[in-house]
Amino acid sequence: MDTAGNTAHGEYKVPGGKLVVVDLAINDGRMTAVQVSGDFFLEPASALDAIDAALEGQPIDTGEAALAAAVTAALGPAPQLFGITPEGVAIAVRRALDSVAMDAGKGDAP
Repeated sequence: MDTAGNTAHGEYKVPGGKLVVVDLAINDGRMTAVQVSGDFFLEPASALDAIDAALEGQPIDTGEAALAAAVTAALGPAPQLFGITPEGVAIAVRRALDSVAMDAGKGDAP
C-alpha cells in the first residue's frame, strides 16, 4: 500500500480468488478518481465502471460493510464477478484509505 500526496493505493488477494487493486485520490474527505483493477474478470466488462462509480464520492471513513453494500447495489443482479467479491473490493479500498491514515500519523511522532 502506497500513498503520495492525497492519493492512495491498496491491494487485496481474495482467498481462493484474484487480486483486487484500488487507486484513488482524496479530496475534502471523500474518495475521488477511484480506479479498481486487478487480475479478475467481470461480465459484462462495463460492471467495472459501476464499481468505480459506486465508490466515487464516498466519505473516507466509510466502513467495509457499507462499501461492499454500495458496490453490490451498483452492480445489481445481472453482472457476474469472477475471482472477486464486493467485500474484497471493500477491503482493498479500506487498505488504501488506512495507508493514508498511517502515513499521516507518522508525521505526528516526535
